[in-house]
Amino acid sequence: MNYVWQWDFVWEILPRLIKHGVVITVELTTISVCIGTVIGLVVALLRISKYKPLQWLGAAYTDFFRGTPLLVQIMIIHYALPVVFNYTPVVWVSAIGALSINSGAYVAEIFRAGIQSIDKGQMEAGRSLGMTYGQAMRYIVLPQAFKISIPPLGNEFIALLKDSSLVMIIGLQELMGTSKLIVGRQPRVLETYLTAAVLYLIMTMSISRLVRYAERRLKAGDHS
Repeated sequence: MNYVWQWDFVWEILPRLIKHGVVITVELTTISVCIGTVIGLVVALLRISKYKPLQWLGAAYTDFFRGTPLLVQIMIIHYALPVVFNYTPVVWVSAIGALSINSGAYVAEIFRAGIQSIDKGQMEAGRSLGMTYGQAMRYIVLPQAFKISIPPLGNEFIALLKDSSLVMIIGLQELMGTSKLIVGRQPRVLETYLTAAVLYLIMTMSISRLVRYAERRLKAGDHS
């Protein structure tokens, strides 16, 4: 028996996938990347610190969260930690927590590479003008490192957006969770998951274009 594609079903589920799936996926990813960026900047500064214990702490963080599967981290945060610390987990909080912490490890390496790519003379020039180490880092090094880090940060946003599908395992109804719920009620598997795949593709391509646009604007600002 040949499979018959049903366009009517696709148009029926599309508004729900967008309203409950795409919107939640974008919100979840954006919040997690923002928190992860803050975490990543702090960890990157630990990694380049002149104090060995701080370097080891930053390295341990990045090694653990880059070296273990995100799915395992989600399960630990949502199921294991509540048992250890005796609290009731909230799906949305667990999802943001896991994605943010995981993203922070990757963003830390992005920022570390960006900071270390800035010529050391920039820091020395700032110090010669009477700036403290922190002031030179804040006003001279970090702005330049951030510009360099825009493309890899965009790639991290895209990667996390796709990885956010893993939080369906704890019951969050983002795009994949909503798709699974639809399939559970109406078993049109191909139409549902292929539509979800196209929506993911649209989101990732849109982000890629925004990142390229931002990169061009920053380069134009440097030449002006």
